[in-house]
Amino acid sequence: MKFILTLFIFTLFFAFNLQGQGRSLQKVSKRIYTTKKLVKTPIIDGKISEDAWDAVEWSSDFVEKEPNEGTPPTYQTKFKVMYDAKYLYVAIRALDGEPALIQQRLTRRDGFAGDRVNVIIDSYHDKRTAFVFTTTAAGVKGEEIVTQNGSNWDESWNPIWYTDANVDEKGWTAEMKIPFSQLRFGNAKEQIWGFNINRTIFRLQERSLWQRIPNDQAGFISEAGELHGLIDLKSQKQLEIQPFTVLQYDNYPKEGSNPFRDGSDFKVNAGLDAKIGITNDLTLDLTINPDFGQVEADPGTIALDGFQVFFREQRPFFVENKNIFDFKFANGRDNLFYSRRIGGNPQRNADLQNGEFADTPKNSTILGAAKFSGKTQNGWSLGVLESVTANEFAEIRQVDGKTREEIVAPLTNYLVTRAQKDFNERNSYVGGIFTATHRNLDGNFSELHKAAYTGGIDFRHTWRKREFYVEGNSILSYVTGSEKSIEKTQRSITRLFQRAGTDYVDVDATRTSLTGTGGKIETGKQGGGNWRYNGGFIWRSPELELNDVGFLRQTDEMIQFVEGKYLWQVPKGIYRDVSVSLEQSSTYDFGGNLNKFRYELEGNVNWENNWWTEAGAGASSQIHRNAFLRGGPRWRAANDAFYYGSFGSDRSKKFSFKVGYLAVRSEEDVFNRNRYVFSMNYQPFDSFSMSLENVLNQTENKTQYITTRDFGNSKRYILGNIENDTWSTTLRLNYSLNPNFSVQFYGQPFISRGRYSNFNFVNNPTAASFSDRVNFYNSNQISEATNTSGGAIYTIDENLDNTADYSFRKPDFSFVQLQTNLVVRWEYIAGSELFFVWARGSSGSQDFNDSLTDSVDSQVFDVPANDTFLIKATYRFVR
Repeated sequence: MKFILTLFIFTLFFAFNLQGQGRSLQKVSKRIYTTKKLVKTPIIDGKISEDAWDAVEWSSDFVEKEPNEGTPPTYQTKFKVMYDAKYLYVAIRALDGEPALIQQRLTRRDGFAGDRVNVIIDSYHDKRTAFVFTTTAAGVKGEEIVTQNGSNWDESWNPIWYTDANVDEKGWTAEMKIPFSQLRFGNAKEQIWGFNINRTIFRLQERSLWQRIPNDQAGFISEAGELHGLIDLKSQKQLEIQPFTVLQYDNYPKEGSNPFRDGSDFKVNAGLDAKIGITNDLTLDLTINPDFGQVEADPGTIALDGFQVFFREQRPFFVENKNIFDFKFANGRDNLFYSRRIGGNPQRNADLQNGEFADTPKNSTILGAAKFSGKTQNGWSLGVLESVTANEFAEIRQVDGKTREEIVAPLTNYLVTRAQKDFNERNSYVGGIFTATHRNLDGNFSELHKAAYTGGIDFRHTWRKREFYVEGNSILSYVTGSEKSIEKTQRSITRLFQRAGTDYVDVDATRTSLTGTGGKIETGKQGGGNWRYNGGFIWRSPELELNDVGFLRQTDEMIQFVEGKYLWQVPKGIYRDVSVSLEQSSTYDFGGNLNKFRYELEGNVNWENNWWTEAGAGASSQIHRNAFLRGGPRWRAANDAFYYGSFGSDRSKKFSFKVGYLAVRSEEDVFNRNRYVFSMNYQPFDSFSMSLENVLNQTENKTQYITTRDFGNSKRYILGNIENDTWSTTLRLNYSLNPNFSVQFYGQPFISRGRYSNFNFVNNPTAASFSDRVNFYNSNQISEATNTSGGAIYTIDENLDNTADYSFRKPDFSFVQLQTNLVVRWEYIAGSELFFVWARGSSGSQDFNDSLTDSVDSQVFDVPANDTFLIKATYRFVR
C-alpha cells in the first residue's frame, strides 16, 4: 500500500511540475464564415450548378492535417453555406487534378470509405459536442455525434437529411441539405456555431481542414472555426414516428416428439418507434415492442476462466446515443450501464419432469422503453432511460398431454439517469449517474435481487489550453434481496467471499443487502509538445455489484498505473509519424496483497508509403489470482513475459492486409500462448468489397482449473495440462447497388478444442516453484472410466487403497459454432427501410480427437442448421 501511495504522489508531482516543459503551442487564429439567407432554393443533385448558390461567397485555404500538418494540401477545397427557415445548405468543391483516381467507393450508410468530406457543426457551441455530416464522392451519406471534445465518435445516429455528389473534370462536388430539426441550438438572435470541414483524399491518405488544428493541440471540437450570420432561427421541434411490421419464418431440425420443436415456426410482429422533440435541445425516444431480428449474431467465444463475457450492443434503440449513458468508471469494460442486461436471457430454466417438454423464451420481452436525452445551451447534458421487461413463462407439455405455465423471468423495471454540467469556459465538467433495477418477484425468484441501485459522480478539469487534465469518478452500489440472493452474490466468481485463507472477506449467510464502492483518479498531459503522460489509481471494493443493469467482471482490486509516451509528429524521411510508450501498473487486493506487477514497452510507426508497424514487449511478475481456484485459496501463477508485433499495408488500396503475432512465455514453461492474426480487405470495384479475418490461438497451460472435490476433510483443487486451440474466421461481403440499396453477408465459423493430460491437484498454492505448488497423480491413482449415464470420467484412488476417493468428468471438449447472416437493405425513402434477412446457424460438440478443420467441416456440412427468414418494413413519418 505504501508503494502505491508513493508512486501515485510521484505521478501527480511529475504531471504538475513538467507542465512547463516542451515547446509551446502554435498560435492559430480562429476562422469565421458568415453565411446568408438564401434567395432561391437549390436542387440537391451534387452539381452546384444553380445560381441559387450565388447568394454567398466561397471560402477556401484548407490546411493539411495528415500527414504533413500545417502545410498546403495536395488539392484545395472550397465551400459555401446558406440557410432558410428550415434547412442549412452546404456546397463543397473538392478540387483534384486527377479526377480518374478519385475513389468513389459504394457502401451502405455510414460506410466512410473512399474520398469524402465531413461537415462538423457544434450547434451547441459548447466546444465539446458536434454533429458530423459526411458525404463521399459516391454520394454515400454518414453521420456521427462527437462528444468528449473529439474523443468519442458515435456513428449510430441516423438523422434525416439530404445529400448528393458528382465527379467532374475539376474533381468532385457535394451538396447537403440539413434540417434544423436534426440539430440542437439555443434561442439567440444570431446563432454562433462551432464549424469545420474535413476533407479526405483517400488514395493519398491525406486529410485537410478549413480551420487548422495543430497536431500538438489537445482537443478537436473546441478548436473549430465559427459559423456566423444565422439570424432569427426558429426552434424546429423534431417529430418522427416509425411503425414497423415483421414477418418471420424459422426452419430447424425436428426434435423427436417435442411438440414445440416440430421443424418450423411462423410469426408476425409489429411495433412502433418514435422521436419527439420536447424542446429544441431535448428529445424523447420511444419504442413499443421493439424488434431486433436484423441484428448480427454475437461472435463465438469460450470462457475457460469462468468470468462472464462482454458482448457489444447491436440493437438500434440502445445503440443510438449510447454515449450519453456511458459511465466507464475504471478500466476495461466495467460500466454502470450495460444495455444487454435489458431483454436478456430468462434467469431460470423450466423445471421439467421425465418426458416433459418446454417452450422457453430466448429473451425477456421488452414491453416498452423510452429515452429522454439532449444538451441545453447552458451546458447541461441530460439523459434518462426507462424500460420494462415482461414476466416470461415457459409453456410445458406434460406427459398426460396437458400444458402448464412456469415463470422463468420476473417483471422488471430499469431506470438510468445521467447528467453532466460544463463550466469554466467548457474546460471542465462535473456529472453524475443513477441507476435502479426493480423486480416484481411476487414471492418467487429468491435467488434474484429484489432491487439494485448504483450511483456515481465524475469530473474532468483541463487547463493551459487543455494540455493538462485531471479527472476522476467515484461510484456506490447497493443491492437488496433475500438471504439466498445475497449469499449467491457473495459466492459468485466476481467476489468469492468463501475463498480459503482470507481474513478480510467472509460469507455472511444472514445478510439481505450488500454495499460496495469503486472509482478512479487520473491526471496527465494530453497535448503540447512531444510528450504525453498520465498516471492514476483505480479501486473496486469486494462488495461492489453492478451486474443487474451494469457490467462488472471482478472486484477486490486496487490498481496503480503510470504511462509515458513520446511522439514524432512531423513526417521525416521514411515515416509519417512515430510513437513510443512505456507503461507500468501494480495490482493489489483489499487485503494488501500484491497480485501483479506489470510493465510494457510499445512502439508504432506509420510509414511514408502508408504501411504501418506496431511492436511491443513486456513482463508480469508477482502474479497472484484470488479467483483462480473458484473459492479456494489465493493462487500464485508463474511470472511471464510477452512480445507482439503486427504490420499492415496501405488501407487506401483496393487490396490491403494485416498480419499479427503475440507470444506469451512463462517461467518453468507453465503457460505458453501463440496468437496469429491475418486479415485482408479487397475492393475489386467500387460497389463491392470483402473482408476476411483469421485468428488462431494456441495455448498450453499446465495449471488449467478443472473442478474441486472433497477428500476426507480436505479440498482437492484439481488442475490439468490443457492444449487449447481456438480458431475463428470472419467473412464480410458488401455489395451496394446505390447508396440506398445494399446487400451484406456476415459469416463466422468458430471452434475451440481442449485436450487435457497430466492431471494434478494443488499442494501449496503460493509456493515460489510450480513443482511445489502441485502434486501430480501417478498412473496408479488415476484411471479412466464410464459413469452410469455413459459419460467418460476419471476416478481417483489417491491413497491407493483400491477404493475410489472421488471422480470428475473427462473435461476434453471441442465446441463448434457457425453463424451467418445475409441482409438486403433498401432505404426506399429517407428514413424508411425494407430489410430482407436470412440467418443460418448451428452449434454443437464434435470429436476432440479430430483436427480443427475436420471439426468445422463436420459442423457446417453434416449437422442440420437453423434457418431464419425475415422481412421487416418500416415507414418514418416526419413533421
